[in-house]
Amino acid sequence: MILAVNPPLPLNGNKTLNLYISTTMKKKLPLLFCLAILFSTFQVKAQNDSLKLIKTYKVGIFAPLYLDSAYNYTDIKNPRYYPKFVLPGFDFVQGALMALDTLHLRSANVNAMVFDIKSQEQSITNLINTQKIDNLDLIIGSVKDADFQQLSAFAKQKSIPFISATYPNDGGINDNPFLVILNSTLRAHCEALFAHVRKEHNTDNILFCRKPGGQEDKVAGYFTSFNQTDSTPILNMKTANFDGDFTLLKDMLDSTRPNVIIGGSLDEAFSSKLISAAYLLRKKYEITIIGMPNWGGFNVLNKKTFLDFPVFYSSPFFNYKLDSYSRMIQSTYQKKFKGKPSDMVYKGFESVYLFTKLFARYPTDFLSHLNDYSYKIFSEYYFKPVFLNKGSRSPDYYENKHIFFVKAINGSITRAW
Repeated sequence: MILAVNPPLPLNGNKTLNLYISTTMKKKLPLLFCLAILFSTFQVKAQNDSLKLIKTYKVGIFAPLYLDSAYNYTDIKNPRYYPKFVLPGFDFVQGALMALDTLHLRSANVNAMVFDIKSQEQSITNLINTQKIDNLDLIIGSVKDADFQQLSAFAKQKSIPFISATYPNDGGINDNPFLVILNSTLRAHCEALFAHVRKEHNTDNILFCRKPGGQEDKVAGYFTSFNQTDSTPILNMKTANFDGDFTLLKDMLDSTRPNVIIGGSLDEAFSSKLISAAYLLRKKYEITIIGMPNWGGFNVLNKKTFLDFPVFYSSPFFNYKLDSYSRMIQSTYQKKFKGKPSDMVYKGFESVYLFTKLFARYPTDFLSHLNDYSYKIFSEYYFKPVFLNKGSRSPDYYENKHIFFVKAINGSITRAW
């Protein structure tokens, strides 16, 4: 059984919020209300009777909050001291609720529902079986793996648009035209990287550096497929396999022209060693090193380890955090938690604000208007239908193909191109 806060909590304007918790949490309600208070400062505002005639859209926000397992932390006021596995979902929902409290709609009501998919009675399986989410109009989720696959299948069955906000994977999903992937897949990143190298470095000495491994095989396979033509490869790209010893890197570099090193691995230890080896050779060789999208999370790039030696990597999100929305998020988060918001807060805010507003504008053909927004929050999106089988008549899903390239140098991050 699911217990809803009743009546719903009013947000600014014509929006309401339902917080759903399992009845097993009754003895843990201090945490629920602690989280509710921390998540957002709700300004109670009476709704005009005329709003009752306006269509109400139900938006489901799904994230792993782990309320059942984290209730012992009710006495902790600062989320930085919550167990680490709780924080990503906590911050995503925090950003989502800030968005709902900021969002202003002229011709629609929004009834937002937050679901803790890791609570004992709110697994996606249980929500589906009990038909608790059958009447949703829009799904926005920070979910992955089995939860992502299950929610995708449900969205397809019920013809509900599903915005996958943070999972950089298609999870093997196909034939699901209701799935929208914001956090671009690894294939999309490799495609964008290859296109950039082809355009800007086609006459340079290009090295694809990797180590043994299944993930590395996948990345190498993407680049091989992009570089294939009927007769000859598009780029003269050499592959270098390293298994811990990078002394041979020097022999593959060219002192007479620029060298481009593509780091074809998502492994942090390998990538750090590759960057270090290139750094030691930088004075004799002109080197540009470009890595995978997860390199932004590597500690070595967040420190001044390699002075004046830039490392580039791709990302579907980029935010200087100087705009009015970012300043509002920083101020609100600082007041509540005495800390800085993580990137998950910004992702929760952007995905809920942007796509709730877009859905309210185009409720009957939302998926045809994914790129039809006249306002930017933080990132720039460009969605394209993905056809895994060229003979398909409908897309397998929609994916954000706008990839930023970021430069990390001396511990700072800036937009490169």
